Amino acid sequence: MDHVSSHQAAPRHAARRRFPFRSWQLGALPAAALVFVLAVDVLAAGLLVASALRASLPTGDQLLLAALLTLVPVAHTELSLHSERIRRRVAHNHHVNMTSVWTFSGALLLPPVLATAVVVAVHTHLYLRVARAAGTPAHRHLFQAATVVLAVLAVAAVRFAAGVLPPPGDGPGDATVVLASLLAYSAVTTLLLACAVRLTRPGTRFLSVLLGAEFLLEFATLSLGGLVAVIIANTSPWLVLLAVLPLLVLQQTTLVRQLENQVDTDTKTGLLNPAAWRWRAEQMIERCARTDRETAVLLLDLDHFKAVNDRHGHLAGDDVLQAVAAVLTAEVRDNDLAGRFGGEEFVVALGGLRPDDVVFGRAREVAERIRRSVRALEVDTATAGRIGGLSVSIGVATSSEHGGKLDALLAAADAALYDAKRGGRDQVRVRHPEPAGRTGTATPPFGLHFGTGGA
Repeated sequence: MDHVSSHQAAPRHAARRRFPFRSWQLGALPAAALVFVLAVDVLAAGLLVASALRASLPTGDQLLLAALLTLVPVAHTELSLHSERIRRRVAHNHHVNMTSVWTFSGALLLPPVLATAVVVAVHTHLYLRVARAAGTPAHRHLFQAATVVLAVLAVAAVRFAAGVLPPPGDGPGDATVVLASLLAYSAVTTLLLACAVRLTRPGTRFLSVLLGAEFLLEFATLSLGGLVAVIIANTSPWLVLLAVLPLLVLQQTTLVRQLENQVDTDTKTGLLNPAAWRWRAEQMIERCARTDRETAVLLLDLDHFKAVNDRHGHLAGDDVLQAVAAVLTAEVRDNDLAGRFGGEEFVVALGGLRPDDVVFGRAREVAERIRRSVRALEVDTATAGRIGGLSVSIGVATSSEHGGKLDALLAAADAALYDAKRGGRDQVRVRHPEPAGRTGTATPPFGLHFGTGGA
């Protein structure tokens, strides 16, 4: 699990490589996250040992099934080695590795000690062949394996409570048991992941971790694992081989989606790049028009950013940009669009605003929250210590006042931004239409002031 790698941490990688904590890099974790990760690891190891001490000798059929559920995922990993390494490099949160198909099947069909042995074997091979080559520190992969061990033991508890025991012939249980087991497995792994992310990156939205696309992929692999378990229990263990091909297709589809997301993403901040933002903003405006909702556009420019680069260096400037990007992500809703226009300029599209509300008032509230959050930033940089005293100027325009064309909204927001700069910076200005017969103050055409180096 790569619960600490993201665009927000990228500039610090070089510093961490200069001062490694062996290959584990545990020293890079915040204290609370370190305690949590080690506690999960110790708990999983303790429960694994306890289950091994209480286990009876496995039968030949159980050993055969455990061997199949180990060797087949090993073969699957080798077949998908190249694409999985690429997927791990391009994904921000790649805790999902699709081995859940096999580990969940084992949890449903095997005694706890054998099911956890499958987890250990599969994840050891996965680390040696994929995670290590992709640059995942060992402690992250160990934490992922520990969460899966705990999830497998949670499934064993569900099956025990339902009276479904592991000897041959009992199978995974009825549909209720399988569904309850799936929910227990998913809840343990996802909640532990979400807690690790929050402790590692304070301010990360809890629900965005729980309900993100990676969670849906995990749920899909678990569902496939449940189907595999039911098929094996009612036919032959060798039919587990039939799951390899659809799993490879699912893996390739996921890789394509992640590569598409990477193309749309600004590599420095993790926000949408200009082309992707414009395309999605136009879709948002059209969708809002069809549903009688309004759209607002916010243009943001960091004040005196050139002075930050000149005084602290460009690496520290990159840290500042990433911190501002994190503010935008935190202050807007998940269905709003935050992008980077280049340099120190950012743009936000707010959709779904109710026409019976004062649309520009709602947009201004969001802009003011962003302005205050940027003002309060204290950015820890790898090369220049802590940087504060930042500010941002923001221009706001709404479709209720400037029509339903993106270029018109951008032009109006750009003019408002220019007014905010000229009025003293560190402020929000809303652009209202000029009254009929009145000519407003001349402003530069859209984009003229962009890229001037933090005016």
